[in-house]
Amino acid sequence: MEKPAEATTCWVQLYSDSLYSWALHKTSNKETAEDLVQETFLVAVKSFDSFKGDSNPKTWLFAILNNKINDYYRKNYRTPIVNDEAIFDRLFDNTGHWRPEQIPLQWAEQNENILHDNEFQHALHNCLKKLPSNWFSAIQLKYIEEKKGSEICQELGITDTNFWQILHRAKLQLRKCLEINWFKR
Repeated sequence: MEKPAEATTCWVQLYSDSLYSWALHKTSNKETAEDLVQETFLVAVKSFDSFKGDSNPKTWLFAILNNKINDYYRKNYRTPIVNDEAIFDRLFDNTGHWRPEQIPLQWAEQNENILHDNEFQHALHNCLKKLPSNWFSAIQLKYIEEKKGSEICQELGITDTNFWQILHRAKLQLRKCLEINWFKR
């Protein structure tokens, strides 16, 4: 049987690129993706004896990585970064109506192919990066990974009501950011 160090060295050479690509796809952050892949290999070394070889090592490593990604989202979700109420208060008055200076702009209908525009994608990506990490996690899981709300709530350890509230506030923030950084150009 192979020694853990030898096997891991081989696995790093064979699988690190595909693991990194997956982690980057899931987190949209290069440093986070690198950290998650590194943690994956550390867990693989520590758990080497539990790997029976019944499955492909790549499958086992991806399972570890997916668990690390889920842990990352759970941890970041629970780290409060911003006061949600402050953002809500900035957009709406005490009766719940839009503040006049915050009323969303009417977006042009001719932008049917906007998602294929590289400049728009860049602006959207920058706006997503500006979201609090817990909001980004909810948006990522719902709209990019297309997971169901109940699954996301379970993964993030939040209530259904809290999840939909986060999505609503994140979309408001994204809209405002895109209006400033894309539509008002």
